[in-house]
Amino acid sequence: MGEPAGPPGPAAAPLLIACALGIEQLALRTGRSRADKAPGPVTVLRTGMGPQAAETAVARALGEGRAFGAAVIASGFCAGLTPGMHPGDLVVADETRFAGESTACTGTELLADALARALPGRTVHTGPLTGSDHVVRGHERAELRTAGAIAVDMESAATLRTALRSGPRPVAAVRVVVDAPQHELVRIGTVHGGISAFRVLRAVLPAFYEWHRSLLLPRR
Repeated sequence: MGEPAGPPGPAAAPLLIACALGIEQLALRTGRSRADKAPGPVTVLRTGMGPQAAETAVARALGEGRAFGAAVIASGFCAGLTPGMHPGDLVVADETRFAGESTACTGTELLADALARALPGRTVHTGPLTGSDHVVRGHERAELRTAGAIAVDMESAATLRTALRSGPRPVAAVRVVVDAPQHELVRIGTVHGGISAFRVLRAVLPAFYEWHRSLLLPRR
């Protein structure tokens, strides 16, 4: 007889993907994961719009010992700030900013490379992602760009800040540009830019899983 089996290894840490809108949640839940499998449990959390809603929903999801050690990705759509951006471009934050606070992201280069492989032909931008408590247009976008941000959304900064308050964990933010300086839209899903962004968001899961899996590997 062989040696008795040892105790099972520890379960992989969960992955929490937070987004604001129902259309973002739909894209992420029905996304094409190909043959890739998540290394642990995955939750796609709809937080509602705005930083306060994101903070409340993420704190609840990670509270009371649930999802202990979960990696957190803030995802969904964003407004691009850099000239030359197009709907469907990807933004990988190296940090998020809001109200004078900044949060460093984990494994930015690794995540950007994984997205480039998962979505060949799509442009991936890396840089600061700034937060706002309202939809910004016109001169406000120009001011944020002058301050160094490459994109803006309302929930990413609050999501990552709240996640780290609940305990140390990997955090990241990946957004799909739905409008840009030369391609401003009014309603998501009713124009080409919104449709293009939705399709891109449906294809990000393999890259998210690759990023998550790499974080679980033992470091030499």
